[in-house]
Parts: sequence; structure tokens; C-alpha cells
Amino acid sequence: MKIALLQTRSFSDKKAALEHHIQLIRQAAADGAQIICTQELFLTSYFCDVQDPARFDLAEPIPGPTTETLAELAAMLGVVIIASLFEARAPGITHNTAVVIDSDGSLLGTYRKNHIPQDPGFEEKFYFTPGDQGYPVWDTAFGKIGVLICWDQWYPEAARLMALGGAEVIFYPTAIGWLPEEKDELGDAQHCAWQTVQRGHSVANGCYIAAVNRIGVENGTEFWGQSFVSDPYGQVIAQGSVDQEEILHFNCDRQLIEDTRRIWPFFRDRRIDTYSDITRRHLSS
Repeated sequence: MKIALLQTRSFSDKKAALEHHIQLIRQAAADGAQIICTQELFLTSYFCDVQDPARFDLAEPIPGPTTETLAELAAMLGVVIIASLFEARAPGITHNTAVVIDSDGSLLGTYRKNHIPQDPGFEEKFYFTPGDQGYPVWDTAFGKIGVLICWDQWYPEAARLMALGGAEVIFYPTAIGWLPEEKDELGDAQHCAWQTVQRGHSVANGCYIAAVNRIGVENGTEFWGQSFVSDPYGQVIAQGSVDQEEILHFNCDRQLIEDTRRIWPFFRDRRIDTYSDITRRHLSS
């Protein structure tokens, strides 16, 4: 399973962003990629830095013009495309949504971001309705995959459910970076935590994790790039730069997934009869 992560900057408008990513997808396919994933909200800047009702105009329907263009491209190149979009579902209901398009151009489905953050510079609860589709897994032409989005990275429950659904690779389109007032004191620790928790998902679930982040400075936030892939042992086996646009390629070994799950049978030894409290908000109430 040959994957490619598109680590890029933001663009002045959605048309320019789409045209640029079409060229990156063509290049990735020419270099042998079978499954190609964009960063979070790849068509726009990270617009969630402030609460501005006018920015809802950036949302678009799914299916819609962007998915139609990407579907034609996927069929032409024979690749799977994962694209992160701002979905206009209905009046007053918008989502942070990833689409999965198979190599024949068919829209396999969508994943709507379930965990929505609210932090300084990340005003996502203003824009995004939480997802309501659960944690789907798609059997693409090249393997079974799951897709989660950014803040979902911190929740082991989400990765576990996708792995239990058969995902061999879990992709995380991402937009995460340093705030200027925090970088000197906490920058290294924040990046370490971000990568470590996802490497843990690889180990606990015996699968690959592929996180693709953006680069550049937008409205004071310095996105830290460093897209990466970790294997079922949690090893970082491919990693991008901090500030350069690039296509990160990696060949995922399906046999390694099987071998790891045999020698570390975490799924076999789960005590599902003891986990009922996991669905409670807190055990003290």
C-alpha cells in the first residue's frame, strides 16, 4: 500500500489551492502513490482563528464541484484521494469533513470530525457541528483505511474503533501549530506529545498512522509541518520538514500489520466485559 501525504502551505483562494493540489496529486501518482491524502482544510487558510460569520461562505456541498473534480482526477490516475473540506450540509449546519474517493472515481463516503476543539486561535466550535457518522472504515482498491481529523488525534477510542473496523492505515489530515507566546516554553513538548500519542495508537492497534500537517505562518500561528508515518511498532519511519512543502511517500507493509497483531494480540486480550464505564463522562458523577 503506497501512500503519499501532501504537506503544503495555504493559498490566496480556493481555486489556486485546488489547482496546486491537482498538480501535487499528479506528481504523487507519477511517483507511484496509490493513496494520496491532503492536509486539513486544504482549500483554505486556517480560517478558524477568529469567529467570523462571513467565513461560513467558504463551506461547500458534498458531493459538489470539488469532489467532482477530484473524482475525475482519481479515476484518470487510478488512485485513492482523501481530501479534507469545509462541508455545507444544511442551513446552519457545517462540518469539518474528509471525503474518500476510490480509484474508479466513486465517492466511498465521508468522515465528519467528531472531536471539535475550542482554544485561542482555534475557534472550531463556532464553525463545525460535531460528526454523526461514527468511525467508518473504507475498503479501497488498495487496502482498508480509516480517516480521522486533527483534534481526533488525541483520543485513543477513535483510533481503536477504526482499527477494530479493519483499518490498516489511519490517516489524520491536520492543522496544528505553535502560538507565538507558547513556542519558546512549550513548543518542543507540544510537538512531542502530538507525535507520541499517535505513535501509541500505532502500537495499541497494530496499524500504520499517517498524519499530514500544513506549514507556514497564518495569523500568528506557526504550523509545524513534520507530517509523519509510524508503523505498528510506533517507529517514525517517514517524517517531513518543519517549513517546506513536500510530498511524503511511504510503502506500508501489510504483512507487518498481520505479523505484529499475531505476536502482540491486543485485540484478543481486550476485556470488553470490563469497559462499560468508558461511555460515562466522568466516574465521579
